[in-house]
Amino acid sequence: MASDIQHRPVYGSTTVPRSTNINNPVASFLRQLQSKAPNHSGQLFGLLAFFISGGIILLLTGITVTAFVLGFIAFLPIIIISSPIWIPLFLLVTGFLSLAGMVFGTAALISWTYRYFKGMHPVGSDQVDYARSRIFDTAAHVKDYAGVYFHGKQKDAAPGA
Repeated sequence: MASDIQHRPVYGSTTVPRSTNINNPVASFLRQLQSKAPNHSGQLFGLLAFFISGGIILLLTGITVTAFVLGFIAFLPIIIISSPIWIPLFLLVTGFLSLAGMVFGTAALISWTYRYFKGMHPVGSDQVDYARSRIFDTAAHVKDYAGVYFHGKQKDAAPGA
């Protein structure tokens, strides 16, 4: 009686149950196929998690957009009525932030320039030094080339000179 009991594999296990009929060709073929089949359960779980999380994000995005549109429609009369206050306030805040940004940028530029000329090596000073040396080298090459070029032209213009 104990040999009549069929053993089933535990869900997710890779072990193949032993059959009582070893000589059955179909059972041995199926056993070989099952042992060589790749395990795609991890990919399937990842795909399922991707679709579930994507659906949740899509649902939350829809709710957010709907709430924004309904709130905008509901508050539109208040926005229109109070617009004489909001437009000058917007211009005032924008002007203040622009002025503050320009003052901050100017102060940072003056501070960097001061530290650079005092030899304190601020951030980026090595790039400025490299660019200055490249400009100096290029100017020297142009000067040398122009001297040779114009010296040759001068002899051509006045061959007896």
